[in-house]
Amino acid sequence: MNRKNISTFMGGVALIGGCGAAHASDDVVVATDAYTWKGDTLYQDEFKAWTVNPYEIRSTYKGRPGYFMPIDQVWKRKNDLSAYPKVSGGNRLMEAIYNMGLDEMVNAVEPDTTLRTGKEWAGVWTRDVSYSIILSMAALQPEASMISLMKKVNKEGQIIQDTGSGGAWPISTDRMIWTVAAWEIYKVTGDKKWLETVYPIVQRSLAKDAKTVMSDKGLVKGETSFIDWREQSYPKWMQVADISQSEAMGTNVLYAAALNCASEMAAELGKKVESAEYKKESETLSAAIDKTFWMPDKGYYGMYTYGRDNKILNPRAETLGEALAILYDIAPADRQKSISENNPTTKFGPAIFYPQIADMPNYHNNALWPFVASYWTLAQAKAGNEQGVMEGIGSVIRPAALFATNKENFNLDNGDIFTELNSSNMLWSLAGNLALTNRILFGLNFEKDGLRIYPFVPKALAADRTLSDFPYRGARLNVTVKGYGDKVKSMTVDGKEFDIKNGTLIPAKKLKGNVDIVVTMADEPISPMKINKVNNSKAPLTPQTWLSTDSRLAKAGVPVLNILEWNPIEYIAGYIVLRDGKEVGRTRQTSWPATEEGEWQVIGVSSNGTQSFASEPRSNRLHGFFDMAGEKLSVASPEVSYAPENNKVEGYRGNGFVETDHSSAPVVMTIKTGDAELPGGEYALSFRYANGNGPVNTENKAAVRSLYVDGKDVGTIVMPHRGVGNWNDWGMTNSVRVMLAPGTHEIKLVLNPEDENMNLHTNHALIDGVVIERVK
Repeated sequence: MNRKNISTFMGGVALIGGCGAAHASDDVVVATDAYTWKGDTLYQDEFKAWTVNPYEIRSTYKGRPGYFMPIDQVWKRKNDLSAYPKVSGGNRLMEAIYNMGLDEMVNAVEPDTTLRTGKEWAGVWTRDVSYSIILSMAALQPEASMISLMKKVNKEGQIIQDTGSGGAWPISTDRMIWTVAAWEIYKVTGDKKWLETVYPIVQRSLAKDAKTVMSDKGLVKGETSFIDWREQSYPKWMQVADISQSEAMGTNVLYAAALNCASEMAAELGKKVESAEYKKESETLSAAIDKTFWMPDKGYYGMYTYGRDNKILNPRAETLGEALAILYDIAPADRQKSISENNPTTKFGPAIFYPQIADMPNYHNNALWPFVASYWTLAQAKAGNEQGVMEGIGSVIRPAALFATNKENFNLDNGDIFTELNSSNMLWSLAGNLALTNRILFGLNFEKDGLRIYPFVPKALAADRTLSDFPYRGARLNVTVKGYGDKVKSMTVDGKEFDIKNGTLIPAKKLKGNVDIVVTMADEPISPMKINKVNNSKAPLTPQTWLSTDSRLAKAGVPVLNILEWNPIEYIAGYIVLRDGKEVGRTRQTSWPATEEGEWQVIGVSSNGTQSFASEPRSNRLHGFFDMAGEKLSVASPEVSYAPENNKVEGYRGNGFVETDHSSAPVVMTIKTGDAELPGGEYALSFRYANGNGPVNTENKAAVRSLYVDGKDVGTIVMPHRGVGNWNDWGMTNSVRVMLAPGTHEIKLVLNPEDENMNLHTNHALIDGVVIERVK
């Protein structure tokens, strides 16, 4: 498996409301082209799911024959839930789904008081538990939440990045969501000792990342948060080293939120200077996110930048990132409304990303994950989108009812659980389920100084309902919400009228013992907004390109590799040709004259305008390879020199390779520039390397080194896994741009403290030589 103001989880807008129509009602609650939720029963095709009582759900659903995971056709309460909140009133199906979430939450608490990731997934995962804590577990399982987060701190006192593509950090860089979860726990508990414990951990982790994972644009590098199977969301040609240099919108958004949380933590601890610094960093990052990822033509943010020396934006929508941008005010207010109305929504709900990848199985690709749908629904409530909230709630209730458990993910073509991996009793799925009621229908928003109650109740869910015995800072709250809408008409606390003219924040110090809160909504229609309903589209296949020679142009003195060619893509309307990340033309042919030096790519475009991934960059720039002795082995286009040479068993080139690990001296070599073949100028430096310490898709032994040129630290070189024991599988690292004047230059790779990976023991690779490629 793999904001400016964060003082409230959802900003200044409340996120809760009532649970629905009267028990006996047969009114339609939600209906899409995929399913209908009517009264206490949900229908999909010939199947249905219904409540027998608030503690039993039955289903007739039958899934794909032969799939490895059986379908639970009944849920009955297994645990004593008397210590937990109780919902009464409103829609009985939603009430039962809430109780199922509580029941499975109890299952998820391990004997050591940590939160188990899922029935099929033992242990604590940083991102899973953090997202779950933010959604619900901070309030409902504060002790287990604290213990679980501390399990994800290493011996250096830093947040652990879970195993991931090519060896985890710094290819996977979403560990800072831990910070947001830690702050959520403080808002719920008010525990100053907890804050004093976690703040230094946050500081150390942010400091390490600042030296290693920040791009020259001020963005965080690394793969999209939680989407950590590289082939599920990136083009097949991308090496893990390429992914380490991409910039993911969602990861950057959570990072900006984490910086703001760090600012809030520092302020609470009286560290005003540090608080101001973190706040400024968050604002700067938020501006960079908006500048880099916003797509005015689509009305939402793009998914990530990718490429090699010239990054382009993948225009796919990525739902979790879009949701977090709204929830934590990383997106400006006008952008939030636009995202709410334009992020694609299928008949089963919001996709992980959209459009899908045609030649990839279902997991992150072509899938709905309830925890993501829950974050999206919370964001829709914050944006004030009633229709978006209803279809968001439906997208979580539908699978929970039909499968009688909180599964992890669902096929977006038919809503089934037929995906690459799945599990019942998933922590973040059940946490999202509970959040729909607690945060939207009852409007519980935790702030550092108190509890803001501001429900968002769609008219279809109008009813009087009560959430009894909800824990908050030692108090037990009984919250009743009457009516519907997004405006609070009046509120009482223990029978006394609460003055709401300045908002509905109840100071924490006023919430002691058993507290009765009654919220009466204005029963006014919510201002209408639209949602972007789409068919579950799949993008065209990615073109495969190559550079070849046109002898007629070669005679005219044009560089040797001067024709870009590619395979035809079926059902394509045309192609976009890019040079150095910029469009240079469009064609319906399968070739283009590459008469100038550069990185060349092609994008296929379907008749409805949907774009494929850009093809692998093909370069005809001046290029040289130096072995570890500094000997220049070749000067040619990289299309020639990048090709693997296996004339020796080990596969290295020239005079051999150098091994680097914790006990090794820095890797040092000398190269020369300034001749006619390699004149002075700006070059991209990368290294030919091997790392057989782990598989391509998991573990945590990526090798990392700081690159020095002539004694100056110019960047970070990442050497991800290339397969267990694959020491003769040589690949290229990321590149770093430097100016190389004519003359002799010292190239040095150093293992600095900030280069230590998540393994802490193995930081090891083989280095064959350096590639320098002229950029200008």
